[in-house]
Amino acid sequence: MSLESHTRQLAQSLAQASVTPGLLPFLTPDFKPTTQLHVSFNNRLVSLGNLFRASECKTAPSVSFSKEENNPPSSTSYTLLLVDPDAPTPDDPKFAFWRHWVVSGLKADEANGATALTEYLGPGPKDDSRPHRYLFLLFREPEGFALTKEDVGGEEFTARRSFKVAEWVERHGLELVGVNWMLGAGDGWTE
Repeated sequence: MSLESHTRQLAQSLAQASVTPGLLPFLTPDFKPTTQLHVSFNNRLVSLGNLFRASECKTAPSVSFSKEENNPPSSTSYTLLLVDPDAPTPDDPKFAFWRHWVVSGLKADEANGATALTEYLGPGPKDDSRPHRYLFLLFREPEGFALTKEDVGGEEFTARRSFKVAEWVERHGLELVGVNWMLGAGDGWTE
């Protein structure tokens, strides 16, 4: 799929899911990704809001993306965030954003060399909750970017809640370049 076509589909899906600048200021209606973010759990692709059950997401997904169209230097690194704006439930998101995963030092078309600043914790919505939105956000890191786990926050379960994504991104000078997202539901959830 061309990046232009992907951009249109991404904008439509984010609007339908109410992922707006009110939720994340950097996700404006005119946001244009400069790369496509590919995410898959056991070879099943995450595709702009498709549904996954908690048991399908127990281990960290595979993530890849190609070099940006605006052609930054090959030394450019990226940070990936996986966050849940619907914790503990979409009807009462008092713990938004839940920080599921933060990986720094990613490179386009490469799988090695990245550092987990927050270890992966799979989505785990309760069976009686409507599906949650899970956002995979890819950011270009500024030159000289170097963070430690302490710069993100603790690994403990409760330390992951109420992560201020927009403030954190702005403070560290990150630039959004790619987005993908999925819905996640408990294994026992029924429509």
